[in-house]
Amino acid sequence: MNDQAENLRRLLDKNEDKDARVLAVVSGKGGVGKSNVCLNFAISLSQLGKKVMIFDLDLGMANLNILMGLNSKYHLMDMLDNQLSIWDIVEEGPAGISYIAGGSGFSNFVELSEERLHKFFAQLEFIGNKYDYILLDMGAGATKESLEFVMAAHDVLVVTTPEPTAITDAYSMIKFICLKDPDKPLHLIVNRVDSDREGQRTMESFRNVALQFLQKDIMTLGSIPYDSVVSKAVKAQTPFVLFDKHTRASSAITQIASRYIGEEISNSSAFGHFLSKMKTMISFRK
Repeated sequence: MNDQAENLRRLLDKNEDKDARVLAVVSGKGGVGKSNVCLNFAISLSQLGKKVMIFDLDLGMANLNILMGLNSKYHLMDMLDNQLSIWDIVEEGPAGISYIAGGSGFSNFVELSEERLHKFFAQLEFIGNKYDYILLDMGAGATKESLEFVMAAHDVLVVTTPEPTAITDAYSMIKFICLKDPDKPLHLIVNRVDSDREGQRTMESFRNVALQFLQKDIMTLGSIPYDSVVSKAVKAQTPFVLFDKHTRASSAITQIASRYIGEEISNSSAFGHFLSKMKTMISFRK
């Protein structure tokens, strides 16, 4: 085990009593700022005292490391193909978050050999009691490769914008999830709104449509205003909530994280339940 991995595990040893809640962060289409929202949401959770890990599973457009200004040394396939533990591939991110890169070879997850799958699940068991939240940054849309992670997660966070095409695709994503699991907790974040009024109107309309046609009550976490500082932060490869904590987008994502933490969660986190559901779905597909 390398020095960074050893230091990180030692740092997290005091968190043995945790039971990670898994959140799949999705979008109906690309270009809505999902990964940037996921990253800054994770950092905001960390700043509120939570231990957070992000899995970059946006396998086609993985760019979380770029947004953080990091060069990932290892990814998940390195762990599965070599004599590495999960702590060897965990990166230390900004503001105390942890990060794991998926890697392009992981795109055929459901086709992995039985030996690789066994190692994958065995290694995941080591992290469930070290974090409060594990965020899965999924690719846009619904694919066979991403379905197992999304449906096994405790919660799904859907990121969209007020644009009609983004709204339509986000609704299609939610409809797809509801058909698979009507009881799956769903949350909505509307990114790049021109005003608080537009954000509120978009969230209310979306929620009403889901109630009417899907009989699904979606938790609207909030909206994030269009902010030129976000673009500047991306160019600087720094999360915008750290680039300028006083900007409107930073204030909004902090409020969203606080609202999420403050929710009354009726079902237990149970990281083991997440792993069990993953194993069941993979076994069924294979």
